[in-house]
Amino acid sequence: MAFSSSFCTIFCVFFVLIGMASAQLSSSYYNTSCPNALSTIKSAVNSAVSKESRMGASLLRLHFHDCFVNGCDASVLLDDTSTFTGEKTANANNNSARGFDVIDTIKSDVESICPGVVSCADILAVAARDSVVALGGPSWTVQLGRRDATTASLSTANSDIPAPTLNLSGLITAFSNKGFSTKEMVTLSGSHTIGQARCTNFRSRIYNESNIDTSYATSLKSNCPSSGNDDNLSPLDTTSPTSFDKYYFKNLVNKKGLLHSDQQLYNGGSTDSQVTSYSGSSSTFLSDFTSAIVKMGNLSPLTGSSGEIRTNCRKIN
Repeated sequence: MAFSSSFCTIFCVFFVLIGMASAQLSSSYYNTSCPNALSTIKSAVNSAVSKESRMGASLLRLHFHDCFVNGCDASVLLDDTSTFTGEKTANANNNSARGFDVIDTIKSDVESICPGVVSCADILAVAARDSVVALGGPSWTVQLGRRDATTASLSTANSDIPAPTLNLSGLITAFSNKGFSTKEMVTLSGSHTIGQARCTNFRSRIYNESNIDTSYATSLKSNCPSSGNDDNLSPLDTTSPTSFDKYYFKNLVNKKGLLHSDQQLYNGGSTDSQVTSYSGSSSTFLSDFTSAIVKMGNLSPLTGSSGEIRTNCRKIN
């Protein structure tokens, strides 16, 4: 029997909307299937961050590096297999991405109460939020229901994760490619209010660039020689490296951005005024940040019957 055009107009739209709704994430996704999932994740994150405050930044970064490579699907956690090379050896992750053991612990804890229910992708999203909160930052409602990828892409990780050498135009493009405005790019860059960077990623800045506070550069050189000691660490926020606050932006105004890409946000360009605003108002930055990171967590999630729920976050089932 053929449907009339008016029938299809009503019901085809209805079924399209139902399909869209089924693919949406929901903050209550585990309320029935695993009601203690969020509290279990939070407890493990708090334990890890209390042992090492840097871990909070590492877990937040894992979520970011996951979402920027084919969406928030936990592909960043996968080890290499015979059929694909994982993302752990990508330029932005090699000898740099960390926190995998903490995610393993969280996954084990969650599996013990709700086997095969909570995805690794959702664990990354929740752990990122709980890490920010543990370091004094704002909370936000995490949307849930992501499923886990069954493959990974080294090449996409190398092309899509923004490099610390990028100029402002490159940063704007890298984030625009993921649907973010320039304002949201600056906001998300504020994640660098916590965490540390390796000497190899800021050596060129402290020895070759002029838009850097002289005394700050001198202090960094003592821990980052012109050659060697590539893995020596310095805090991205020299003022309050373990507090999620506005001081990253205050440092930029004072020419104390650690990475080249950091100082590009305040270097006579279009984003200077936003950096200045954030440097004077924690509430503005923190409010904008929660909106931007929720949007990031919604990047191309696998839902419905796509992907899988891994029982081991490092391996496909």
